[in-house]
Amino acid sequence: MKKLPMRPLASLLVAVSLLHVFSLASAAALEPLPEGDTGIAVRHPGDRGIAEDPAVRFADDFEASASLADLAQRWDVLINADHLELAPEAADGPRGARSLQLRIPQQGQPLATGVSKTLAESQDRLFLRWYGKFEADWRVAGNSVHNGASISARYFVNGMATPGQPADGRNKFLVNFESENSVGDAPGHLNAYVYWPEQGDIWGDHFFPSGLVLPFSVARSGVATFGADFVGRPDFAPERGRWHCYEYMVQANTPGRRDGRIAMWLDGALIADFPNLRLRDIADLKIDRFGLDLYIADNSARANRKWQDNVVAATSYIGPIADQHAILYIPAAHQTFTRPHW
Repeated sequence: MKKLPMRPLASLLVAVSLLHVFSLASAAALEPLPEGDTGIAVRHPGDRGIAEDPAVRFADDFEASASLADLAQRWDVLINADHLELAPEAADGPRGARSLQLRIPQQGQPLATGVSKTLAESQDRLFLRWYGKFEADWRVAGNSVHNGASISARYFVNGMATPGQPADGRNKFLVNFESENSVGDAPGHLNAYVYWPEQGDIWGDHFFPSGLVLPFSVARSGVATFGADFVGRPDFAPERGRWHCYEYMVQANTPGRRDGRIAMWLDGALIADFPNLRLRDIADLKIDRFGLDLYIADNSARANRKWQDNVVAATSYIGPIADQHAILYIPAAHQTFTRPHW
């Protein structure tokens, strides 16, 4: 997915005015989001049995896959499978004996790899949690990089991605949780990469926790994009060479209302919340696919690897893996936090 360079601010004011073309009803007051050990995972210490939780739509800790053929039985798409490996999990891993390694060789040509899953039943809202680790020496030369996970609605047509084709409210939307290589220390500041009807660029927008929106920066940032309820948080890069627990939520809006929402967690802490979003204009445009992604357009600096593990997709907040030694009984009908909406 190509990313264009930033343009002069003066030339962006026309694009900003497009935000006012649609007169949509404002969203209701924001509900607080859960954090920490308050989600589905606390009912399943060590993630044992989490796949059977009624809120879970998919789970994979890669322990059941001894080969790529096994992996293909659990995931619908393996992208460039020769760059995937079921690797022994390091001692500092979240749990288990295996993780999924994604690798890109040192080269100047674009290359993507990863795994994707099509949902049996499309969703208006999805939470996706996984553990990820960048190689300690991870370093990328170019700026076009996708290195986290994706949640999308009709972004893939006949199995093919549709980069450079803007979302219009009826055709698709896409939200990636990733690091942006062009901003901050390697691997780059965490952000949501979004195809949505009000994107300012044909290649999509990057939403940063602080409210910064690239490539249109000042003119599209903060409350100008996310409304008066937006709360900015620090921008930062995840630490290389260690596992982090990543999770995010994509909530499609009610058509005709600006109640769409994207939220991001790292190690159980809420690090970004983007409310007041219009992701769709029709009710049947629903989340139908998610995946773990790695794409590098120019990897001439060095070969790079990263690892993913303990993936869970669900309709409510999941949270980090709970203490495997905890003795808990929490009925599935009850959440352990006080905001049952999530």
